[in-house]
Amino acid sequence: MPAIEVKDLVKKFKDALAVNGISFTVETGGCFGLLGPNGAGKTTTINILATLLKPTSGYAAVAGFDVTKYRNEVRSNIGIVFQEPALDSKLTGKENLEFHAMMYGIDPATRNRRIANLLDLVELTEKANVLVQNYSGGMKRRLEIARGLIHKPKVLFLDEPTLGLDSQTRRLIWEYVKKLNKENDVTIILTTHYMEEADYLCDRIAIIDRGKIVALDTPGNLKAALGANASLEDVFIKYTGKTIRNIEEREKIW
Repeated sequence: MPAIEVKDLVKKFKDALAVNGISFTVETGGCFGLLGPNGAGKTTTINILATLLKPTSGYAAVAGFDVTKYRNEVRSNIGIVFQEPALDSKLTGKENLEFHAMMYGIDPATRNRRIANLLDLVELTEKANVLVQNYSGGMKRRLEIARGLIHKPKVLFLDEPTLGLDSQTRRLIWEYVKKLNKENDVTIILTTHYMEEADYLCDRIAIIDRGKIVALDTPGNLKAALGANASLEDVFIKYTGKTIRNIEEREKIW
């Protein structure tokens, strides 16, 4: 059974089609990249899969649960690292994890063990009792990844997880994601504007533009179809064009 299944998914905001009949599956343990220009429908798709938005029509299931009919079951099986920071800066790193774990009803002994393991995973053990307001951007992203894993989700959504980070920190987070995906068997769905990030991390990639999937395959196959020296950025430009998108009017509608 696929970890994520999407069939003919549609989301309308007034008269605008944010998501226009897309279909794809993500196998358990896979890392799936959802790429596209600003306003293409990536975040809307993620929000539907995470039960934050209801689809207009079509079908979507996560961890075997219909996202419309079984919202609580979906939520108990997913973790999310949002594009915008969602940490409490007035709490320490450890306290942020404790609060999140308590929201999932995790008992104290299990909670303490998981927090210790996750802080070790993201190399924040020595910063556990430091206020998050004193964390660097990279430390905050690492803590958010740890928080998304506290309840041992089957599926982890990463919405531009390395946005604004320096190259060294970005590469470090890539290694964490690889480890989670391959060693812990966590299924990952990733949105990013960094083509090298998608190329490095993802088993399969969908390029979405104007609400429709315009390409879907492995990174290797997508590049090979353009030629021996093609990059994933070349693929992206081929399917989405070179024009800078003006999405202000669409945002007003949505």
